[in-house]
Amino acid sequence: MSLPDRPGVLGQVARSFGVLGADILQVTVLEREAGRAVDDFTLSWPGGFAADDLRERLSVVPGVRIEGVWPTREVPGASPDYDLLGHVVSDAERAFVTLVDAVPDLVSAEWAVAVDSDTGTVVHGSWQAPGVEEMPDLTPLRPSAFSEGPLHLLSLPVKTAGLHLVVARTEGPAFHQVELDKVVRVVEIIALLAGAVPHQRPETAA
Repeated sequence: MSLPDRPGVLGQVARSFGVLGADILQVTVLEREAGRAVDDFTLSWPGGFAADDLRERLSVVPGVRIEGVWPTREVPGASPDYDLLGHVVSDAERAFVTLVDAVPDLVSAEWAVAVDSDTGTVVHGSWQAPGVEEMPDLTPLRPSAFSEGPLHLLSLPVKTAGLHLVVARTEGPAFHQVELDKVVRVVEIIALLAGAVPHQRPETAA
């Protein structure tokens, strides 16, 4: 949700959610710039509303704009990033397999894949990843957040493993810089933890 970055607006939004029967479980500030903020609200909302209905009902708060509404597997108050690092420490030989399987939950994404940096071949995918063997056009040289049609993507190299990580979602808005920064930092730590394991990387299996 994009809203004016001034005192009282967040309270108005919270009251509006309450009137609509939603319980706010978590608020994350994704961006603050030029007098506006982009906030990510995690709600417990029996029944819920479609995005268009929500836009209409929240129009009573001046300046509010809904960027997207989508279901999430994220559990407010949980620490999936710490859990991921704990799993990596306990089994460093599977560090990047564990990363690919777990990283979608860190940023409310749907799937992730590890791509061989040299060949563009997908060497491991999370359980919801599409059945593709190559992703040659989705691996920019530096960490990036971008969209390909309805597909929103995070893409970043893991140079020490010769891999490229691609994270995707189709529901909700494009990834924000704070989400990219979070994944970059987690990947940096995992690369350090896995560094003691020679040539450690995921492998395809028949």
